[in-house]
Amino acid sequence: MGLLVLQNIRVVLVNTSHPGNIGGAARAMKNMGVSRLVLVQPQDFPSAEAVARAAGAVDILDGARIVGTLEEALEGCSLVLGTSARDRHIPWPLLDPRECATACMEQLEQAGEVALVFGREDSGLSNDELQRCHFHVHIPSDPEFSSLNLATAVQVLTYEVRMAWLAAQGQPTKMAKLETHAEQSALPVTADELERFYTHLESTLVQIGFHDPDNPRHLMSRLRRLYGRSNISKLEMNILRGILTETQKVARGEVYKRRDD
Repeated sequence: MGLLVLQNIRVVLVNTSHPGNIGGAARAMKNMGVSRLVLVQPQDFPSAEAVARAAGAVDILDGARIVGTLEEALEGCSLVLGTSARDRHIPWPLLDPRECATACMEQLEQAGEVALVFGREDSGLSNDELQRCHFHVHIPSDPEFSSLNLATAVQVLTYEVRMAWLAAQGQPTKMAKLETHAEQSALPVTADELERFYTHLESTLVQIGFHDPDNPRHLMSRLRRLYGRSNISKLEMNILRGILTETQKVARGEVYKRRDD
């Protein structure tokens, strides 16, 4: 599937009363790479509060389409998934969020358009609106405290969609890009860096009287085995070398200043 396939998913918010929830939903969408937002008769939009809650996802708000009916919002969609917080005794196919994401991917593979529909904060979607959906989606929250904030519900479903999309793309979900200097320092140390560390370690141990080079008792050999099997990263090596340097300063009687002050 192409990289732009997530653009075939639209998030539809019906009659949202609080503009902050629209902003929060926009932020949740942008986190997960979903950008098409459709608002059905929002009670207060555009709004500065929506912009504040969007926290960097203002482009989602700027591109939002405002329509007068749910029918308009669903035009062109081949799969409509409506969120439902409670049992309304409607005999309708019910999915959990992960199953919802799988259904989305199946539709996207056929170049279909998908709508994730979310209802009002206080009452959700009406029975009539739910009957316009192919499936109902229920987030299995704790029944003792089952009410979810609108933006949170959007986050749950778009997260599951993104995870399914990453799997379909064959992309990893756990590997961070090594872009910054700090992240690059997570790379493993080289053999020569380890040797310099061992030299530094031995000189420090001698300086504090823990190691007698004339009677070594295999100490350094054992320490080499210990650190050699630890898969030390460059960042961790910097920490260890810093500790040794500060230890040597204390041993020389220099004033020690905390590095994290």
